[in-house]
Amino acid sequence: MSNDSYDLVCIGAGPTGLACAIEAKRSALRPLVIDKGCLCNSLYHYPLNMNFFTTPERMEVGDIPMTISGFKPTRVEALKYYRRTVEHYGIETRLYEKVERVTGEDEAFVVHTRDAGGAAHQYHARKIVLATGYYDLPNKLDIPGEDLPHVSHYFTDPHPYWNEDVVVIGGKNSAAEAALDLFRSGARVTLVHRDAELGKSLKFWVKPDIENRIRANEIRAMFLTHVIRIEPGQVWVGNSHAHESAVPASQVFAMTGYHPDFDFIERLGIRSDPKTRKPACDPETLESNVAGIYLAGVVIGGKNTSEIFIENGRFHGRQIIAAITGRGRIEEPAPVAPPGE
Repeated sequence: MSNDSYDLVCIGAGPTGLACAIEAKRSALRPLVIDKGCLCNSLYHYPLNMNFFTTPERMEVGDIPMTISGFKPTRVEALKYYRRTVEHYGIETRLYEKVERVTGEDEAFVVHTRDAGGAAHQYHARKIVLATGYYDLPNKLDIPGEDLPHVSHYFTDPHPYWNEDVVVIGGKNSAAEAALDLFRSGARVTLVHRDAELGKSLKFWVKPDIENRIRANEIRAMFLTHVIRIEPGQVWVGNSHAHESAVPASQVFAMTGYHPDFDFIERLGIRSDPKTRKPACDPETLESNVAGIYLAGVVIGGKNTSEIFIENGRFHGRQIIAAITGRGRIEEPAPVAPPGE
């Protein structure tokens, strides 16, 4: 096998993509993992102080134990764990390379990429696994001003917003946790949510905390309110009575959720349901309608990004490699409760 030829190319270097590559390596196959960002790029962009809503054993891949200092894994501990696991198995990676297209066919695919410096690369693969997740593509509000420099769909660190007016848009876990973190770091926070109450899936320790902060007027909450436009220094909002008002905001966090790259999936020739955007996928083998291209992780759920998460997506590699090697189906463990959003 030449240096640029692989049995399996995994597109996506998150926990699910890594799990697929590890299972391939354990089955004497040669895998390659490609990602347009860093290793575990989505986890890297999570809030700095984040704790996962799960236990460490449910995040493990490749039968490598995850050791943590507390009860729940932190972002830092998870990133360290996945780095060490990749090193342990000697998984080949090509990071900061964006997959532009895939040509060829089953047993003879060519994956075309471009690196951060603009150079083009090609990799030959017998099989392909698409494990691109969803965190890189936020659900846009499609309103004027959404692309202004002080507007972000990601929240990482509250410190820069001490003594600043900040608007958080949304009502689920990411919005509530961002609002709480900002409040405790000295920001003046306004939470804007289009529904009458916060999301029902709030983590059990977040729900009373955010509700108490709102009740005490420590965090201002505007329910049944939608954002009309964003301007430098303020956000214009409205309600069902057509009343418009301006809310001060030196920073806006639009925590409105994320979605898989449906356009890329369809460019590969993979069919999807027009309503749910769930791609065609054999539940036994996880092979798509395109022979030789398999799906792993959250992309299988289409628009419903809460169906699959690290805890069950990490087992998709076993199903896929069993199908490729002809070992037959390997049972996936029963699903566990979602980790939040």
